[in-house]
Amino acid sequence: MDGPTTIALADIFVVLLVALAVVALVSRRFAVPYTAGLVVVGLLAALVVPHLNIVVTPELVLAVLVPGLVFEAAFRLDFDELRPTLPAVSLLAIPGVLLVAGLVALVLHVAVGLPLESAFLVGAMVSATDPVAVVATMRQLRAPDRLTTLIEAESLFNDGTGIVLFTVALGTSDLIGEGLVTFVLTVGVSVAIGLVLGGVAAWIGGTIDDVNLELTLTLIAAYGVYLLADSLHESGIIAAVVAGIVIGNYGRRGGMSARSRVAIDTVWSYIAFLLTAIVFLLIGLTMTTTDLLAAALPIAWGVLAVIAGRALVVYGLLGGLGRLRAGERLGLRLPIGWSHVLFWSGLRGAIAIALALSLPADFPQRTLLQGIVFGIVLFTLLVQGTTAARIVRLAEPQAGEMAMPGASPSLPGA
Repeated sequence: MDGPTTIALADIFVVLLVALAVVALVSRRFAVPYTAGLVVVGLLAALVVPHLNIVVTPELVLAVLVPGLVFEAAFRLDFDELRPTLPAVSLLAIPGVLLVAGLVALVLHVAVGLPLESAFLVGAMVSATDPVAVVATMRQLRAPDRLTTLIEAESLFNDGTGIVLFTVALGTSDLIGEGLVTFVLTVGVSVAIGLVLGGVAAWIGGTIDDVNLELTLTLIAAYGVYLLADSLHESGIIAAVVAGIVIGNYGRRGGMSARSRVAIDTVWSYIAFLLTAIVFLLIGLTMTTTDLLAAALPIAWGVLAVIAGRALVVYGLLGGLGRLRAGERLGLRLPIGWSHVLFWSGLRGAIAIALALSLPADFPQRTLLQGIVFGIVLFTLLVQGTTAARIVRLAEPQAGEMAMPGASPSLPGA
């Protein structure tokens, strides 16, 4: 890398920090998520300065930005709060993802004549709520800890299953036979990788008492686990999430000093803040008005399908099972206000964009499929993301109707 290139990269980094600071201050002033503001800034920058020529590769998003973000979110999850929500998370993250993908595929195939294989790929790309978008939004809302844990955990796990579903759909036409087996095996092996390597990292961390080394160990775990699983053709994100949960719970409790916990939490919090800003600016820069306008009708149908699919999963699948006696024992029964928040928090973001960019260059109707995905992502971020706080406030009077086992039914400070 020559001198001028290095200076140019430094200039870009400083401009990024300035944009982040300005957007965060303005968003705080108008009480809107700064993530939505960053997307708008990226869109405007692409329009005003079209010669920027910033190439956003799927590898940049999936291998550089996302592992750190999902690891940090998983590292913060309290397993004691996560355990009661696991049945609901599993229901949302596996059958819920499959249901949304299938519904989006069916709607796009019937409404706009998109070939079923291509329509299912779009469904797979937008089937999962995005951890980057959801976690960033939920942390700005004063929702109950248990509800926040449920929504964040779902977004972390169903993101991994969505990527696996996309990979399987892209690689085989036999979705019911070979595809289903591959899907189940990939999820299982990825979880095992995260458990083993996360356990090893937690054990090593418990044998040392050096903040810098412990922080370095968490960085190695975040990216090393992802890269190892990915090199084995498994889900790096699922592995990184599981490793983050293991290290964040057993590593922190098993030997990490209070000083180390505070330092590591502070550093990872800033890393996540910075990576989030980069992701959402890149999302805005990636989209072009030409592609969005060309795909306007399929985008509209896709948005309707995503919203309908989310409603079917939250109110039909989860809500229906929650009304059964067995479902109530498993903690699937939610207060109706919580269900409203869960429904409207189904944001899509960086993962869907990265998957759309990763479509092969010669894939039929590639530009159209990317435009549909970009449009759906833009709608969820700018419409759902900016109105989620209102849904939380509206849910407050109903939150005390019914609580999950061990959960506080109120919305503290909302």
